[in-house]
Parts: sequence; structure tokens; C-alpha cells
Amino acid sequence: MLKSFYNWVLGWADRKHGPFALSLVSFAEASFFPIPPDPLLAALCLGNRKKSYRFAIYCSVFSVLGAVAGYLIGYWVWESVGGFFLSHVITEDIFTTVSEKYSENTFEAVLAGAFTFLPFKAFTVTAGVFKVDLPTFIAACAVGRTARFAIIACLLSVFGARVKSLIDKYFNIFTVIFFILLLVGVLLLKKLA
Repeated sequence: MLKSFYNWVLGWADRKHGPFALSLVSFAEASFFPIPPDPLLAALCLGNRKKSYRFAIYCSVFSVLGAVAGYLIGYWVWESVGGFFLSHVITEDIFTTVSEKYSENTFEAVLAGAFTFLPFKAFTVTAGVFKVDLPTFIAACAVGRTARFAIIACLLSVFGARVKSLIDKYFNIFTVIFFILLLVGVLLLKKLA
């Protein structure tokens, strides 16, 4: 099933609406959507290596805009939607852990969420709930997301064909590694509390 989803995602690279889909996923993932934009970014970069950096820019800009939307959700409507978020989007443990990280260093906390495989929406929504400094929040989001997506674009621009053949050959192994990294990120976040 995941392999067919991977092939479907790769198909967006050949469509004229691929960048729009990437922008939409990037925006949504930063505020409420559970799937990161990285697979679609990778597919678009593999499909058109000359536009890799352009795709990374779309991904970064719309991810930061989505982060601001997540911040506004936390800031303005948390009272109404907090229960939904804690039961469907982020766990209460992650919510508590992230809020504690903000009291230590807002920029570092947001940067960690923006750059790593930790659930970014937990950082964006929680930032609004706790009314962290908005310019610091936006700066950390911009640095972390741009660095993350630029690295992906650079690697795929330089090593595109080889990376694609490796992914095609070892897809199941990469899928397991991805989910392990995601789980480790969540567990690390809990342990840091």
C-alpha cells in the first residue's frame, strides 16, 4: 500500500499542479495535518531536479505560513478546539513537553521542531497557546524549515537518480527507518521533559 502511495506521490512531479499540492501540504502540516511534506518535496525534486531549490522555497514559505496559522489556532481558538487537538492531532504529553521547552528557550525549541522529525504542529499550536514571542517564533520557523527543505533539495538535486534507484530498491527498509526516526523523535521529546 505504501509503495503505491509513493508512486502516486511521484506522479505529482509530472503534473502542473505539483507545486500547488506541495504548498498546500506544507501549509497544512505545520498547523494540523499529520503527514510531512518531505515525501512530496522529494518526489518533485526527483521528477525535475533543475527545480529542486524552487520546490524547497515553496515548501519553506508555505510551511512558515502554516506555522503562523498554527500559532493563531493556539492563540485565538484553543479554548474551542483544544480538546480536538489533544485527542486527534497532538498528545497531551507532547503538548506539556513542548510548553516546558518554551520556558527554557523559545528559539531553540521552535528550531528543533522545525528542523527535525518531531511533530511540528505541536510546536506551532503550543506557541500560540503560550503566547511566545511571535517574531522569535517566525525567525526560528524560517531558519529551521528552510534549512531542512534546502538540504533535501540539495541532496536530491546532486544525487537524484542514485537516490531514486535506492528508494525504489529498498523502499520497505526506508519506510521502516522513517517510522523509527519519527518514533524516536516523539520519544526524545517526551524524555527531554
